[in-house]
Amino acid sequence: MIKNPDGYFIGIFLFIRNTIFADLKLNNTYKSRMNIKRIAGIILLVVGAAAIILFSRLSSNKTSPSEKLIEITEEYVPQMAYGIIIDSLVVYKDKIRKNQFLADILLGYKVDYQKIDLLSKRSKKVFDVRKIKAGNRYTVLCSNDTLQNVQYFVYESSPISYVVFDLRDSVHVHVGEKEIDVRLNTTSGTISSSLWNAMVENNADPNLANELSEIYAWAIDFFGIQKGDYYKVIFEELFVEDECIGIGKVYAALFNHADFDFYAFYFVQDSIGDYFDDEANSMRRTFLKAPLRFKRISSRFSHSRLHPILKVRRPHHGVDYAAAYGTPVHAVGEGVVTFAARKGANGNIVKIKHNGTYSTAYLHLSKFGKGIKQGVHVKQGDVIGYVGSTGRSTGPHLDFRFYRNGKAIDPLKVKSPPAKPVDTAYLSEYWDVVTKYQAHLDTVKIIDDIAIR
Repeated sequence: MIKNPDGYFIGIFLFIRNTIFADLKLNNTYKSRMNIKRIAGIILLVVGAAAIILFSRLSSNKTSPSEKLIEITEEYVPQMAYGIIIDSLVVYKDKIRKNQFLADILLGYKVDYQKIDLLSKRSKKVFDVRKIKAGNRYTVLCSNDTLQNVQYFVYESSPISYVVFDLRDSVHVHVGEKEIDVRLNTTSGTISSSLWNAMVENNADPNLANELSEIYAWAIDFFGIQKGDYYKVIFEELFVEDECIGIGKVYAALFNHADFDFYAFYFVQDSIGDYFDDEANSMRRTFLKAPLRFKRISSRFSHSRLHPILKVRRPHHGVDYAAAYGTPVHAVGEGVVTFAARKGANGNIVKIKHNGTYSTAYLHLSKFGKGIKQGVHVKQGDVIGYVGSTGRSTGPHLDFRFYRNGKAIDPLKVKSPPAKPVDTAYLSEYWDVVTKYQAHLDTVKIIDDIAIR
C-alpha cells in the first residue's frame, strides 16, 4: 500500500519532465522522434499503473465504520459466578447429601483437616457450617492445573443467597446474593375442589393460593368456596439464572365467588402498600373470615346437633374446622386474651375480647401460641394456638366460636366493617391503577369460562 500517494505522483511528473527535456535537446532527427514515442508509451503505462494503485488504495479505505468498530472494540469478557472470574478455574457442582458435612466434601478435594478447621472457625460470625442442609447446592472451584487445588467453596444457603469460602492464601468467608429477575405474569383457573388444587391443575405456583387467601381473608370464606368459582391474578414471578424460585407481589386479582366479582388492587399511599377493592375500600376488615386456612368445615353452627360422642342432640354454637394436628390457629381480630388454659370438655381454649361488643373463642387446641396467656394483647393474624384434639373430641379440629354482647352467633354470618379506604388525596392516582389492571385482567382467559357464564 502507498503511504504517500502525493509524493509518488510528483516523482512520476519529474521523471516525465526530465525525460522529455532531455530528448528535446537532441536534434530533430528520426531517432529522437522514435525515442519520444517510446517515452510516451512508457508514460502511459506508468500513469495507468499509478491510477490503478490509487483506486485500490481509496477502495480499501472505504471500510464501514461498523467493521472498524468490531475490530477495535472486540474485547475479552470474563465468565463470572458468585462474583468470581471462573473461566480460568475448574468448576465442580453438586448437592449436599444426607448426613454430609463440610469436612466430608472438602476432604474429597484433598483439603487438609487444618485448613478445614480454620475455615470453620473463620466462618462462625458469617455462617455456621453446621447448618449446611441436605439437598442444597454447592460449587467447588479448583486451579486449572495438574494439582487442582481448591480455590473456593461456595454453598448456596437458598436459591438467592450463597456463602463463599475463599481457601487461597488467607482463608476468608463472605456472603452474597444472586441477581433476581422479576417478571410480570398472569394465571387463572376454575375451582373444581379447592383453590390449591386449581393452582396445581393450571401449572401455577401453589403458594399463590396462600397469597390470595391472605388478600381475600376478610372478604371470602375459603372454606365455603364453590365449584365453578374462578379467579384471575396478575403477579410477579422471581427468577434466578432463568430458574423460577417463587412468586413476588400480587398486583391485581379478580375472584368470582357465588357469581359476585371480588376485585383486589395493590396500591401504595403514604409509603404503605395494601389491597383495596374496585370501590377504593380496604380489603381488610375488623375480623378475618376464618381463623385458619384451607381446611374443611366438619360441623356448622346449630341449635340442635347430634353430638358425635354423647349421641344426644344439643346446641353446637360454633363452627368445627377439620384440620391436621398442629395447624396454626390465628386470632381473627385484634384484642386482649381473657382466658388461656385447659377447661374440661373444651380442652385447651383461648378467649379473646376484641372490643366492647365482640369476643371469640378457640377450643380443643393442642397447645398455645408463644407468649399467649391471660392479659396479652394480640394483633389480627397472630398465632394464638395450634389445632389439636384436647378435651371431648373425636379427632383433630378447631371449634371456633363468636360472641356478640356475650351471646353466641354464627361465625359464618358475621359482617365485618372495612378498614380505612384510599385517602381522597390519592384517589385520582388509585383510579389510574384500577383502570390499568382491570383492562389487563379482562385479557386473561378463564378455563371453561363459557360454561361458567
